Amino acid sequence: MNLHGIWAIYRFEMARFGRTIWTSLMVPVITTSLYFIVFGSAIGSRMTEVSGVPYGAFIVPGLMLLAIFSESILNASLGIYMPKFTGTMYELLSAPLSPMETILGYVGAATTKSVVIGLVILATAHLFVDLPIAHPAAMLAYLVLVAATFCLFGFAIGIWAKGFEQLQVIPLLVVTPLTFLGGAFYSVTILPEPWRTITLFNPVVYLINGFRWTFFGTADVALGISLGVTALFLLACLAWITWIFRTGWRLKS
Repeated sequence: MNLHGIWAIYRFEMARFGRTIWTSLMVPVITTSLYFIVFGSAIGSRMTEVSGVPYGAFIVPGLMLLAIFSESILNASLGIYMPKFTGTMYELLSAPLSPMETILGYVGAATTKSVVIGLVILATAHLFVDLPIAHPAAMLAYLVLVAATFCLFGFAIGIWAKGFEQLQVIPLLVVTPLTFLGGAFYSVTILPEPWRTITLFNPVVYLINGFRWTFFGTADVALGISLGVTALFLLACLAWITWIFRTGWRLKS
């Protein structure tokens, strides 16, 4: 394995993150604070607990994943799109790097950025609510797993996109609505039928509830099912990217 090549890509991408680090970190802090002011004060005053968990603490896993989804897709898609935009993609493809090594460099850097932002949001949330973490190691592992999965998804979107506008289409029009409708700020058990059943077809429900379980030891969906859905999404992204590199689809055009 070409560790030097992987490290070169990783370091380059992290340097890009370092140039905008204050903006990258201040945005989630401000956004998280606003969510707590709006949801925690306005809704939390009427809905004090959800499944035995204080509402302010209940929304933290959803807030973290809402940011992780968008940041992971954005960072990974921009990382691979910029070589296409600047015309340096051929240099990347001709470098002594296998597709897996290229993916490890870009996705590894994007995952690192997303995890850092997720931990910043977690630290900010502690300023507003008492937040127990029932399974800290599982929480961190699940955070990395979800971030890596959506970074792979973003990497594929970066290859698919033909312009900067297309980079925003799926995150804004698909992922964000699914997150808001996936129980980020409420329990799906409070929904009446048939909306409760319809909601269970939303894959984001399982990602959020699996992550919520690591905090409180309880969730609307069994942990095994949540992990299974996350693993399937990860494998689907890997299969998509493998096919892209095997066929060269939109890599050379």
